[in-house]
Amino acid sequence: AYSLRRAPTVLRRGAAQMVSLGYAVPGAVIVVGMLLPVGWLQARWPESGVGALVTVTIWGLVWAYLVRFVAVALQSMQAGYARLPRSLDESARMLGAGGVEVAARVHWPLLRRASFAAALLVFVDVMKELPATIVLRPFNTDTLAVVANQLARDERLGEAALPSLALVLVGLVPVILLSRTLRVDRRPLPPAEAQV
Repeated sequence: AYSLRRAPTVLRRGAAQMVSLGYAVPGAVIVVGMLLPVGWLQARWPESGVGALVTVTIWGLVWAYLVRFVAVALQSMQAGYARLPRSLDESARMLGAGGVEVAARVHWPLLRRASFAAALLVFVDVMKELPATIVLRPFNTDTLAVVANQLARDERLGEAALPSLALVLVGLVPVILLSRTLRVDRRPLPPAEAQV
């Protein structure tokens, strides 16, 4: 989002749109797209262990989540950057700040809410993701969605109710926090601050 703000070239816009495609693709398709090249590498160099690195560790799952949900975070951050005037960047640069310093000292304090909202949205989506989690999860590691799915698949619906309810309740907390954050953003200024 920051590189798009600094220099919105055609290449960067295209890259942002390409990255955003992951959200439109089902998790199972992303997993197959990940496992095909990994399988080819594993067959080519069996001693590398790249297959085990992706399929039985947390890294493969994080990779799939990154491909799938980076669009959610990117859109939130782009919306946050759209609210910042470019004059802030120009002023900081005139005072001698470099790109990293502008991002850290000027943008970050102003984008904390957008970052928080992006993190909450990604958390809710990751928590609900089932296909990628089922295929790539490490052994003996189950999320609420996986447990609820396994119990429902075994027709143990009474037992599946608790993880399903927990999933809803845990997903409800970020939604409440987001709605409060949005309410604070829309609150009108007091008369004394509005006149300044």
